[in-house]
Amino acid sequence: VQLQAFGGGLVQAGGSLRLSCAASERTFSTYHMAWFRQAPGKEREFVAAIRWSGGVTKYADSVNGRFTISRDNAKNTVYLQMNNLKSEDTAVYYCGMGRYYSGRSSEYDYWGQGTLVTVSS
Repeated sequence: VQLQAFGGGLVQAGGSLRLSCAASERTFSTYHMAWFRQAPGKEREFVAAIRWSGGVTKYADSVNGRFTISRDNAKNTVYLQMNNLKSEDTAVYYCGMGRYYSGRSSEYDYWGQGTLVTVSS
């Protein structure tokens, strides 16, 4: 299984970015997906998760109302729309795929390589 995350970049505070994560796995639609992030010197933290069907999502308090996770099972892709970005959102963002719908990184079996998001203030 390969996950490829892309869409990161440099953006000013208040701006928006859309991350994508494409999976090679043909059974993508049966897996739950999530985004995590890791800032320099900090542990990886949960950002958002979406169930296999796409109908249920959850978010970290720090991004709730600003970020939206979605998926297109026909394209084997999960997205993270990030609006009103803040400097504290600067991190490497990772997508994870797993059989459990969870906010814990240990519950996800496969990971993308990460994409860097830098928010300038």
